[in-house]
Amino acid sequence: MGKSRLVEEFVERADVPHLFFTASAQPTAAADIALFVEAAATSSLPGAELFPGQRPGTWDAALTLLASALPHDRPSVVVLDEMPYLIATDPGFEGTLQKVFDRELSRRPVLLICVGSDLAMMEALNDYGRPFHQRATEMVVPPLSPADVAEMLGLSAAEAIDAYLVTGGLPLILDEWPSGASLSEYLADAVTDPTSALLVSGERALAAEFPPQSQPSLVLRAIGSGERTFSLIARAAGGVPQASLARAIRLLTDKRIVEAAVPLSTRPSRETRYSVADPYLRYWLSFLGPYLPEIERGRGDLTLARISASWTSWRGRAVESVVREALRRLPAGHLPDGTDVVGGYWTRTNDPEIDLVGADREPVARRITFVGSIKWQENRPFDVHDLGRLLVHRSRLPGADEEVPMVAVSRSGVTVDGLHPVSPEDLLAAYRD
Repeated sequence: MGKSRLVEEFVERADVPHLFFTASAQPTAAADIALFVEAAATSSLPGAELFPGQRPGTWDAALTLLASALPHDRPSVVVLDEMPYLIATDPGFEGTLQKVFDRELSRRPVLLICVGSDLAMMEALNDYGRPFHQRATEMVVPPLSPADVAEMLGLSAAEAIDAYLVTGGLPLILDEWPSGASLSEYLADAVTDPTSALLVSGERALAAEFPPQSQPSLVLRAIGSGERTFSLIARAAGGVPQASLARAIRLLTDKRIVEAAVPLSTRPSRETRYSVADPYLRYWLSFLGPYLPEIERGRGDLTLARISASWTSWRGRAVESVVREALRRLPAGHLPDGTDVVGGYWTRTNDPEIDLVGADREPVARRITFVGSIKWQENRPFDVHDLGRLLVHRSRLPGADEEVPMVAVSRSGVTVDGLHPVSPEDLLAAYRD
């Protein structure tokens, strides 16, 4: 279902001696070490009998004891899950692990797997100047793509993208979605069940990252409610001071929970806008998290009615990031030559606001390669009125002229000529490729 389950499955299929240790948010390093010794004592390592009764006072002693328990004549696997917790309780853990790895573990046929959900922290472990620099191979395990969702649930391309906007491609949630069921059918069951993965996954994810009333949590919830500019986020978060808000946003962007985007054109801009990066968390913060109390008291019907009333407008904006990523993935020849980045364009007053802008680089382009619009309504094709609006917007985009090609991404087809149409099926094909 996730990284830990994936590694557990690998270890079981490898059928070699192994230790799987999962750290938790213990108050001290000593508590983590005690749990590590307990896990090692019950592991399948040949030297597991060395651990009962041992009370190493440091990670250096515990990891050296681990090295003594590893086999010399056959492969073994050691898994350190939730590694960011270990570093949080003992900042010296990283250097200690590197020292024991170089002196002891690297001399044995052992595979060391370190797992963590904090992507920024895990990637930083391999950075220049850090103890583990160039010692590790990085593997990022992403959620399932919209194409995977379509295959797993047996849905059409457009329906699969809608399902992706709700689930974020998280396997635990998709596993509860009956094959072939529509979005409304799934939500009717999931939203009225307080224990469904759709409801509890967001709560668990946020609880693991931030205390409920911490400033990053308040700022994230403000962004999740739909606020996208610095001043509006500050107001929605209860008047957070500018310096505190800047620190919270920096933390959220460093953790890649929030994305910061600027308009893409040939002219510099400071009109930064913020959005929740993960589709599922964006949906949860908008429609589910604020209303958990009413769901828990048996009034999920109120939540469903609220979702139904706001779904079309919310989906129209939420799908933009999915479309842009799909266009970035299209093989050469599907978009105008020279397209290396895909973004959007807006002004302070949103006049104009352009869904899609292709360019040769970002954040300030040398050349605009295309402009485009996204129409994601049912039974509402991209028509002559949409074309006229796109033409006007193109004329007001810095760096664009009447020679710049146009693209229309439409859920329900395109009824005009003079531009390149992109269908939901094309988007899924891009994710498959």
